[in-house]
Amino acid sequence: MILLHLAVFLAGWTGIFGRIISLGGLPLVWYRSMVALGVLAAVLALTRRLYRVPLAAVLRIAGCGVLLGIHWVAFYASIKASNVSVGVACIATSCFFTAIFEPLINRHGLSWKDFLISFIAIAGIMLIFSLDVRYRLGIALGLLSAAVYSVFAILNVRVADDSGQDSATMLLYELVGCVVFLALCMPVLVKLNPGTPAVPTRSDFWALLALGSVFTIIPFLLQIHALRHLSPFTVNVAYNLEPVYSILFAAIIFAETREVGPSFWLGISLIVISVVLQSRRTVTPS
Repeated sequence: MILLHLAVFLAGWTGIFGRIISLGGLPLVWYRSMVALGVLAAVLALTRRLYRVPLAAVLRIAGCGVLLGIHWVAFYASIKASNVSVGVACIATSCFFTAIFEPLINRHGLSWKDFLISFIAIAGIMLIFSLDVRYRLGIALGLLSAAVYSVFAILNVRVADDSGQDSATMLLYELVGCVVFLALCMPVLVKLNPGTPAVPTRSDFWALLALGSVFTIIPFLLQIHALRHLSPFTVNVAYNLEPVYSILFAAIIFAETREVGPSFWLGISLIVISVVLQSRRTVTPS
């Protein structure tokens, strides 16, 4: 659980990079994924951990990478259409989507305890940041991102169990699938939105290098490792702390206006309660 929360803390910075980098959502994710893929492949090659993987397993893992790419694009597009606080607040609904999708995909009964914990977390997010109707597009994209991520987390567990691959190999081929998929989408984006920034500036380059290495590879390796030992719902509940970190970082760095009063601290308390409740369930299942 400690490593999982380290991953959540690092992930809290990704929304900040979405605000700093001038690129649109799709180009931003494409460059981020290429940087992450290059760095991870180099590390695995130097440590002699590049293993031959059956084609069928590669295709399944890469398919998860496509979902990861869609999640990232929708997330950064949400931030561009609104602000950091709205984008990360919507991501916290992933635990709610997981409570719905996991029983459907894995074919088991619904858990009312999962729903209760989800609603506690969502209530906390609503108290921290009241979603403004001016940001309808940003909210819609953020909810799409959360829904896709919940499906990714569920399928990632199944593919990892079936393929038997380690966390680094899983992430490597997921990034391959993400890069290839987004490369195919880039010409469509350029044709539909010719004015969208697609070439990074010098400051974008350094931000993308940091985002694609430290703030992508480390948290996702920790996350994939956690998914081998914890349920997707538990991991997503822990990630409800990501908006707390991101909103605090955004308030400090960008001075995003928001009253930090009793409702803010009550919202944080509810999120922490939801994380603690689910953590206790994983230690002592009911």
